[in-house]
Amino acid sequence: MEFFTHHPIWLFLAAFLVLWLACLAGTWLRPRDADAEAKKDDLAILLGATLTLLALIIGFSFSMAIGRYDQRKNYEEAEANAIGTEYLRADVLPAANAEAARRLLRLYTDERIKFYVLEDESVRAKNDARTAQTQNDLWAAVRAPANGEPTPITALAVAGMNDVINSQGYSQAAAWNRIPVAAWGFMMAIALCCTVLFGYGSRDVQAARQLAFMLPLIISIAFLLIADIDAPIHGLIHVTPQNLRALAQSLRPPPAASNPGG
Repeated sequence: MEFFTHHPIWLFLAAFLVLWLACLAGTWLRPRDADAEAKKDDLAILLGATLTLLALIIGFSFSMAIGRYDQRKNYEEAEANAIGTEYLRADVLPAANAEAARRLLRLYTDERIKFYVLEDESVRAKNDARTAQTQNDLWAAVRAPANGEPTPITALAVAGMNDVINSQGYSQAAAWNRIPVAAWGFMMAIALCCTVLFGYGSRDVQAARQLAFMLPLIISIAFLLIADIDAPIHGLIHVTPQNLRALAQSLRPPPAASNPGG
């Protein structure tokens, strides 16, 4: 199930196939005796209640996904602000350390942008390893002058670098904060009950089999939307690192001016 929640398109296809077969199974299980008509009202009440419950759970799940998406956006903005602030605070360091810190911060910004855009898991793992190494180098760049000459000014640069590293941890935690797999399982189980009851309670079996794909399709589209918003990497809806990209653009050193007389 975890594979499908990480890949929304596959979740949509799998959910649609399973729910469509469940709807057809409901039509095959439909009783053919005279007592079937007497049960129609009870089945209609049960189906309505089940669909209402499914709609509530889908609504709550959608709200959870939106909240996590907003959280990832906020942390991306916080990362850009922390890096930009520390880039300015590097001025309080000795010249050599300040230049090293700025160079590493530009490299670190590029690595954080890749965190939001890379989809291949092996490439992401390599980028995460490089990010961890760059964090160590950044911390060393401010630790050396702080240990050599501890002053309130150098402490300001150390605190800023601590914010840079902490902001990455918050973003990573937000990427791991997903809708639980168990919640997806319960939602799928209720959807199965809805589709089976829909087929079982149909008045016209032939028409129900012809339209058996409609209810599964609608439910599967809802699942697709929730999974797409909830997935931090795969899918169509994901956080764009626009703040980090704007920061990376502003941190690039200006091109060297050409010598008119040269």
